[in-house]
Amino acid sequence: MSNNKPMVVTIDGPSGSGKGTLSQMLAKHLGYHLLDSGALYRLVALAAMKRSIDLTNEVLVAAIAQNLNVEFSVKGESMLVLLDGEDVTDAIRQEVVSMGASKVAAHPAVRAALLDRQRAFARAPGLIADGRDMGTAVFPSAPTKIFLTASAEARAERRFKQLQAKGEVIDMAKLVADIRERDERDSKRAVSPLVPAADATIIDSTNIGIADVFARMLALIKQN
Repeated sequence: MSNNKPMVVTIDGPSGSGKGTLSQMLAKHLGYHLLDSGALYRLVALAAMKRSIDLTNEVLVAAIAQNLNVEFSVKGESMLVLLDGEDVTDAIRQEVVSMGASKVAAHPAVRAALLDRQRAFARAPGLIADGRDMGTAVFPSAPTKIFLTASAEARAERRFKQLQAKGEVIDMAKLVADIRERDERDSKRAVSPLVPAADATIIDSTNIGIADVFARMLALIKQN
């Protein structure tokens, strides 16, 4: 990039599209920093739930976002997430927290509170920014923008396998319904809705293997 600005690659898309896994793969391959913006919203939801705060209370939830005591660190091949000094790496991936994250993310005050924190992740040599509004709101000038999607059924099946591997008992029909509900809420919220940036490249991973998607993304990044 010009003006000595670090390269920023945005990867947006709905839950279960594979953007988290692919973002980690790309960051590791390129030696870039990684922003898992979804983790920030999950942390806000979890912190509010721990305090028994109603997730529809924008003022109280935004106050939590403003003062979020969070730390990200690398542990082996995985990312460790600490909230108030407690390891919540697995807790923020629970389905109830995922749904909560979608609810708190709909609050404009929460998104405003987290905006500067997200932009601060852009450091040399580069950043892979994973989220839902990375290319539209957080890094609108990023030279490489990707929108990764897949059918609700394919995404539910992937999520089902992840949760099953953790020993959770999941109702597949309810999971599909929850994903569609979240898609609806995320895409129709008033602030930073889940939509592809006008200049984003859209990749549908429904019938494409992760290695092929990775290769496509890497090729797009190298073009810039």
